[in-house]
Amino acid sequence: MVVTADRSFAADVAIRDGLITEVAAGLGRSRPDAERLDARGLLVLPGCVDVHTHTRVPTDEEPDRFFQDSVAAAFGGTTTFLAFNNPGTGISEQGSASLLAGLDEFRARTEDEAAVDFGLSAVISGQQADPVAELPELIARGVPTAKAFMVYDFRLPDERLFAALRVMGRQGGMLQVHCENATIIDALVSGALDEGKVECRHHAACRPTYAEAEATHRAIALARAADASVYVVHLSCADALAEVVAARAQGWPVYAETCPHYLSRTDAAYQGDDEAEMIKSVISPPLRSESDRQALWLGLARGGLDLVATDHVPDRVAVEKVVPAPPFPQISNGAPGIETLLSVVHTTGVAGGRISVERMVDLLATTPARLFGLATKGAVEPGRDADLVLFDPDVSRKLSQADLHHTSDFTPYEGMPVRGAVRTVLLRGEPVVREGSFVGRRGRGRFVERSLQA
Repeated sequence: MVVTADRSFAADVAIRDGLITEVAAGLGRSRPDAERLDARGLLVLPGCVDVHTHTRVPTDEEPDRFFQDSVAAAFGGTTTFLAFNNPGTGISEQGSASLLAGLDEFRARTEDEAAVDFGLSAVISGQQADPVAELPELIARGVPTAKAFMVYDFRLPDERLFAALRVMGRQGGMLQVHCENATIIDALVSGALDEGKVECRHHAACRPTYAEAEATHRAIALARAADASVYVVHLSCADALAEVVAARAQGWPVYAETCPHYLSRTDAAYQGDDEAEMIKSVISPPLRSESDRQALWLGLARGGLDLVATDHVPDRVAVEKVVPAPPFPQISNGAPGIETLLSVVHTTGVAGGRISVERMVDLLATTPARLFGLATKGAVEPGRDADLVLFDPDVSRKLSQADLHHTSDFTPYEGMPVRGAVRTVLLRGEPVVREGSFVGRRGRGRFVERSLQA
């Protein structure tokens, strides 16, 4: 059964030279000598496109980590991912200081490393000398999306955020924005520390939904003034969603993603005294309430949210999230997810009755490819790359770190019952995963130069 964003139907898929050439019933009968892959009883999905990862580049100490996380992506049904090069991903000080130097370094260090296709979304930092001046060349070199932060010590002040939005809009790019109000958060963090509240659970209390909603409103207002689109990353709550929905109702080009952890987990993870478990959920924005979780699903079902991406951060409890933990502001923010995107969204969304399987394909493949300039990705149709996932929707299993392939040493979904399993994955027509075994190769994945006009 072939699944697209519009419909599901029985058909054969013909592939030649890495591209889909035809999708129709009866192709196998007319081509008896063709190599065949039997997908009876399975869903044939386009490979997932994960547009939000913090996959770490190789280092002398950890030379395999970019490759290993790309293998994990393949096992999860993701055939294309975009990575950021923010501090913490292994980029050098020189690469962090300049968008163009960062692009050069990222490409050099990831060349011939990946098992699946990938690209870069550059990070615009308040610590860079003049990143706005570099944006036109960055876009011309195949990186039309970049991310700016409204929090952390490398955040952009409003005037520079406005300037970046204006240049991106004029040059055919799109700015992704981490929306949280730094003034509110810094004040709440300072107050908590003054009161001796240093444990992990206070991280969430210091990043309230109204801080996210205010920053979301401000980013949208700046984009409107700059006559530019804006893309809100990892939206986590109903208050921020309301800002996006209101802007879209006015016809403004505002886009937003949410993440699997906000769709499947809640702030109940911050209750109790088990720091070793709680530290695994130190992410920003933090996990929210059950009512927020339900609001996000409603947003996905009705179109208020555009897609789901992982915000994959390959932290480890043995390194970045070790206990005894330091005071919560010093804990690395983030959790792994590059391998569990499809499983979690299918389970909580499709099997949970919240969205159709066609809407899932739209959220995980078709819309990410369209918004991020991946013209040959995201759909099972002639002319597209033959990035295909054969998915068994009926298998019941539990997620476990022991079964995953990412560079992290934990999963936030440990023990979660899921429906569905990836059986086989093709990248441009060649198998990468076959019946649960990796059969691809390092370097098969390509860096994808993108254009939003494509």
